Amino acid sequence: MGRVRAEIEVAALASAAEELWYDTSRWPTFVDGLAHVAKVEGDWPRDGRVVWDARPGGRGRVVERVAAYEPRAGQTVRVEDEKVVGTQRVEFHPTAQGCRVALQLDYVVKSQRPLMAVVDLLFIRRPMTDSLKRTLTRLRREVEAGDAVV
Repeated sequence: MGRVRAEIEVAALASAAEELWYDTSRWPTFVDGLAHVAKVEGDWPRDGRVVWDARPGGRGRVVERVAAYEPRAGQTVRVEDEKVVGTQRVEFHPTAQGCRVALQLDYVVKSQRPLMAVVDLLFIRRPMTDSLKRTLTRLRREVEAGDAVV
């Protein structure tokens, strides 16, 4: 299993970052590779799932199913796309300057081949980490552009 992680400082209240994160109508503005949200089911973000489609050449159809949710703390979702299955965790931590948002993905590549561990280390983890960083950077820009800046 692979693990990638990114975090970022945001000059806004943790509640503002959390509110934006769970607003699926805003995901196209900050989720890396997302073309559009196809459907939201259940009582998102507490329960249910979100199905979204990536841009051409990306992850294909992505399904995120809530595994755990704690208001003002974070959410864990089971995530699956054409190539990987895993667990993604987002956390919101208040700080004196605003908040820190952490995003972690634990994943397994579906197509296991010889030397997959090497392929994962050299060719999969870095792009996945970069994708998490782009998502958080865009999230910060969106949140800080709002009215809830500290």
